[in-house]
Amino acid sequence: MRYNRQMILPGVGADGQARLAAARVLIVGAGGLGCPCLSALAGAGVGRITLVDPDVVEATNLHRQLLYLPGDIGQPKVQVAAQRAMAQNPDVQVMPVMTRLTPDNLPDLARSQDLLIDGADSFAVTYALSDHARSTDQPLFSASAVGLAGYAGGFCGGGPSYRAVFPEPPNAGATCDTAGVLGPVPMMLGTALAQMALAHILRLAPSPIGRMLTLDFATARFDSFRFDEAPEPERSIPFIGPRSRRSGDMFIDLRHQTLPHILPKARLILACRSGLRAWRMAETLSHPDIALLALGDD
Repeated sequence: MRYNRQMILPGVGADGQARLAAARVLIVGAGGLGCPCLSALAGAGVGRITLVDPDVVEATNLHRQLLYLPGDIGQPKVQVAAQRAMAQNPDVQVMPVMTRLTPDNLPDLARSQDLLIDGADSFAVTYALSDHARSTDQPLFSASAVGLAGYAGGFCGGGPSYRAVFPEPPNAGATCDTAGVLGPVPMMLGTALAQMALAHILRLAPSPIGRMLTLDFATARFDSFRFDEAPEPERSIPFIGPRSRRSGDMFIDLRHQTLPHILPKARLILACRSGLRAWRMAETLSHPDIALLALGDD
């Protein structure tokens, strides 16, 4: 009876519900996007969800991250969110992983997952997820919410990558921490991520891969468009993890260093906190072998 209202939908039924129960999903981010996405997927009966986030609950989270209560402040987000989701639906299993996702641990976390969901609020994580999903042909559903606007889209898995739609780094690199956000924006987009993921698992038509939903509450505009034919960029500068540094690499931490006048032929690794400054610097160089490293708050 729990799933009766969705099982009577065309394209769901007992077979579709069985696909949901067998699905394995990775959610990166347990914040404003991840909370409603996790809750919706758990409620729908998605069988196994891996939830990745390095943070603890803070008071500033509570206005939009409704899985958390004031008594949870200071507790790991992934543990609290996993407990709440499994209390919501004992049929599902949520595995909490309290770590920052990097290109080093991404392959292990994404292995055997049916699809990847990006709610990390980090453009470096988004591009790393897209690069990995494109190489493994895994579907990636990614969203972003800042201020009063945002988007959610389906990438890779046989469709264009995130880089095909967003080949250039963001102009400002704004986040909820720096630009603010009203709670309904990430709630709606996190729910949209869940709907896209469910549609993919259930094989509903039209496919959510190659489709983007945008919303802007400032202008009361809600739009949707397809990007199935978006071309992949000719040049893609990859993000790497700290463990991927090799002997002989030239490592430049742009927070404290400047580029030398003469660059060696060895691989050049440009690093900064978010990866944005490193990407912008890399675009000005003709060096044939460059990688980017987002150091976070380390």
